[in-house]
Amino acid sequence: MRKIIVLTFISLDGVMQAPGGPEEDTSGGFEYGGWSAPYADEASGKIMQKQMEPTDILLGRKTFEIFASYWPQHADYWPGINEVTKYVLSNTMEKSEWKNSVFLKSAADIKKLKNSKGSDIKVWGSSELAQLLFKNDLVDELWLKIYPVILGKGKRLYSHDTIPVAFKLTESHVTPSGVIFANYKRAGEVKTGTMGA
Repeated sequence: MRKIIVLTFISLDGVMQAPGGPEEDTSGGFEYGGWSAPYADEASGKIMQKQMEPTDILLGRKTFEIFASYWPQHADYWPGINEVTKYVLSNTMEKSEWKNSVFLKSAADIKKLKNSKGSDIKVWGSSELAQLLFKNDLVDELWLKIYPVILGKGKRLYSHDTIPVAFKLTESHVTPSGVIFANYKRAGEVKTGTMGA
């Protein structure tokens, strides 16, 4: 069985939309594109290089289109991105010029993929896809990059359909600019109890 790892840049209030640039995703009238840029530093860059090590990836259609328009010509910044398999959840796309792209139609297809042999699968961005994965209990790990900013509106990582599940912190780093890199591994069901005196 393959692990599904959700990686995302996220604000303190859970927004993950358009961290990279002003024109990345303006849907819904989002005006804060590029909100992660002021916090870039050498420490963040080193951690990101490790997170970008080659492995198969799973993307929603919108994120795939953004990636496919940029990364094939800029693979020097992400070694192996053109060689790994790019799985794309889409009801409208069936092919792409970007090599090694495979299209999936449903959560059932993702479950089959998860149960197949192969590398871990990293999910980059893709808010609607991430919410679908949480709804269907398909997330094994979370690699969050938490930025010290509140955006108020925008696409969020979690929805009201998210299945309650516990995670355990496995690794964390705080950069000089205040970004928290926090990796979590699934730890079973949510436990409840009473606070001690």
